[in-house]
Amino acid sequence: MVDNNTQFFKTQPEKTISVEGIIEQVYLALKEKGYNPVNQIVGYIMSGDPTYITSHNNARSLIMKVERDELVEEVIKYFITGKGL
Repeated sequence: MVDNNTQFFKTQPEKTISVEGIIEQVYLALKEKGYNPVNQIVGYIMSGDPTYITSHNNARSLIMKVERDELVEEVIKYFITGKGL
């Protein structure tokens, strides 16, 4: 006997996180692992090589969800607003 009932599977939507939040989490993960977070993030932005970012606390996967130009944009906006320009 064949059961023709379709089973449904519901997935939870992935939580969205801001670019600012991603940068912060990546920074903290790099710092926890003893890396210089600024150097590593700049290396990633300049080269696109994800190995600059540790996989600790899922930091590499997180940062790869954002385009590198978005990372630069967020950093520049943060700098400009901090300067009151």
